[in-house]
Amino acid sequence: MDQGSVMALSTQTFLVAAKLGGPLLAVALVVGVLVSLFQAVTQVQEMTLTFVPKIIAMALVLLLAGSWMMSSLVTFTVDLFARLPHFVQ
Repeated sequence: MDQGSVMALSTQTFLVAAKLGGPLLAVALVVGVLVSLFQAVTQVQEMTLTFVPKIIAMALVLLLAGSWMMSSLVTFTVDLFARLPHFVQ
């Protein structure tokens, strides 16, 4: 396994991780900013108000995009296992 194949594999791994984690992190960021803005405007400082909407929004994203995320991860894993004999010399 040479340095180029290690770099290609690690690059592909990080891209898949970003593609899978990106939607969840983006939704958590947007919901967090909106809840913080709501708390600043209304001066309601309740800790569960920041936690519950994020959990609900992330659960909705997982329900909507979960099958796509799983198929993307399975495709990457199958491709990785198919290329495994080429990595070992």
